[in-house]
This record gives sequence, structure tokens and C-alpha cells, in this order.
Amino acid sequence: MTDYYEILEVSREATKEEIKSAFRKKARTLHPDVNKAPDAEEKFKELGKAYETLMDDNKRATYDRYGEDGLKNAGFNTNGPFDGGFGDLNDIFSSFFGGMGGFGFGGRPDPNAPVEGDDLRLDIEINFEQAIFGCEKEIKFDHLELCSECGGTGAEKGSQPVTCPTCHGTGQVKQVMRTPLGSIAQIVPCPDCKGSGKKISNPCKACKGHGKLQKEKKLTIKIPAGVDNMSKIRVSREGDAGTNGGPAGDLYVVLHVKASDYFKREGNDVYSRLDITPAQAALGDEIVVRTLDGEQKITVQAGVQSGNSIKIKGAGVPYIQRPSQRGDHIVVVAVKTPTKLTEEERNLYKKLYEIQNNKKATQQSSIMDKVKGVFQ
Repeated sequence: MTDYYEILEVSREATKEEIKSAFRKKARTLHPDVNKAPDAEEKFKELGKAYETLMDDNKRATYDRYGEDGLKNAGFNTNGPFDGGFGDLNDIFSSFFGGMGGFGFGGRPDPNAPVEGDDLRLDIEINFEQAIFGCEKEIKFDHLELCSECGGTGAEKGSQPVTCPTCHGTGQVKQVMRTPLGSIAQIVPCPDCKGSGKKISNPCKACKGHGKLQKEKKLTIKIPAGVDNMSKIRVSREGDAGTNGGPAGDLYVVLHVKASDYFKREGNDVYSRLDITPAQAALGDEIVVRTLDGEQKITVQAGVQSGNSIKIKGAGVPYIQRPSQRGDHIVVVAVKTPTKLTEEERNLYKKLYEIQNNKKATQQSSIMDKVKGVFQ
């Protein structure tokens, strides 16, 4: 697995300033316009991915805990800064590469190509029983939808965007910059159309030329039986709308399961505690306990000790992939000593105490008699 800290050669406790400094140093030597090694481009992309992740507090926290797979599962874009937008890297490169375009490996993508919309994350809370047996849940969330007035073009009805005369629709122009590394030809976003490749002379009044509107949406999603805390459900194509006919992103619903006051879950098994009296422990008993499926009678064997457990097979949590199969319910026994006794109970305990003491004395006397017999 790729380690972003090793790529940047910083410690896991590095500050943002230390990460920026390390990035500047390595970028100068790995930039494909300077480094002609066959793998320079790939290493430079990995460097940008590491920098972008560790400079974002949310991404860094997720990466530290779950790694690169955790970022993907959480719905973060893990393609790196060279996947269409460069974000915070602009201020780093402008100091010695004159901006973010023109890296010698293609620059910006075609502004008129279809672009998939952003993925979204929605956190919701469900109770313990809903997680165990599954349920249907109505959710509300905001996402970007194509403007219905202009169909996503951004232009008022009856008009259309036109090709930008400055960049001829490419969305970028070429500039030559002098840097500490010498003159470097770079590709920068077109200042006339802001990189879109198109100009709108008559913007749509509804979306103000953006082609998209933020709207609230309601959906009913199915939560499968057996989900656990922080499980994620992917709802396909319910993220933000795409651009230039690109598909919408996905919605990731993150589940927060409220803890039960009675059950404790470990994997697909559930645990509960059963308090019994010393008399029940000594004599055994049949006791009705609460399970996920309702009340059920179990047998407590005579002589049971605190900490012993009784297993109810197949009464635990369903397996998500095999809902017909379930874990077990483990009932942990706790012998509870009474703190308040009636006079009758106190007399009975005294009598029991005397019987046990007499029994103990008899046993000790028998042992001593046997020992004496050995030495006679």
C-alpha cells in the first residue's frame, strides 16, 4: 500500500507548513518538465495526491485511521489533483512553476468533455433494532440538479452558449513564464471564459448562467438487516449533477447506530446480562429472558457461577450477505447478592451458614483422622 507520509518524506505528526515545505522540495525534482525519467509523471501525480490528502483535515483524519481504501469508502475522490481540478495546489506551484497548467503531460482536460458530478455524503441515525432487522428510511438531502429552465446550458431559452473566441473552445491558453528553473511553457485557464471554453451572452435567469441549481430531494432507501455503526449505503446517481452531459455522482449514506440499553453487539453476536439470586445459582432455574425476537425461556443449570454464559444459537444479528443466517445470543450470568433481607430470609441464611460451617468442620475432621491414621 502507498504511504502518503513516505512519499512526502514527513512524519505522521507533520504540520501543514512542514507538508508544504516537503512538497515544494520534492516537486522541483519530480516535475516532468524538469525530470525526464520514464516514471517522473507517475511519481509527480502520486506526490500531488499525497499532498492534497494530507492538507485536507477531513481527508487526513480518514486516511490516518482507515488508509486509502477508507478514503474511497467514505466517498472522497482519491484520483488526486490532476483529475480535472487542482484546488489548493495553485499557490504552491505558482511560486516556481508559474501556475498549475502546462506540466508537459496534457494540462487541463477538454472543458467540453462530459464530467461526472461530485459524490455526496449524508449521515443519518437509526436505532439498534432497525440496524438488526433492516428498515426503510426516508431521507432528505440537498444536491445540484440541472436547471430545468435552460436544460443545463446556462443560457436563457432561445439562446445558446457560443465558443470562446479567445481559446477557441479549448478552455486554456498557453503562456511562457520565467521561473527559477528557467523558462517554462505553461497552459493556464482562459481568462475570458474562465476555462469553460464557452461564453454565455444571455445567462439563464433561473440559474444565473450556472446550468445547475441546489435543490432538496426526498428518497426512501432500504437499509438491509445486519448493518453496523458507520456502515455505508451507496445510492447510485443521486449526487450532484454532471457537466456537459456527464452522469451525476453518487450519494453515500453513512449510518450511525444508536446503542441499545439492553443488548451489546460484537460482530454478529449479541450479549445480554442475566442477574440471578444465589438460590437460583445453587438450585438452577428456568428463566424468561428478552431476546431480539421477543421473550424466550432458558435453563440455568444448578451450580452456575458469575461470568458463566448461556448461548442461544441463531438468535443474534443476521449476516448482510446471508440474511437467513444469524449469529448467537450470549446470556452472561451474574449472581446478585441481596442487600436487604426480611427476618425470615435472614434466619434461613443463618441456618444455611451453620449447615455449611458444620459440613466444613466435619470434612476437616475427617481429613485429620486420615492423616493421623497414616502416622500410627
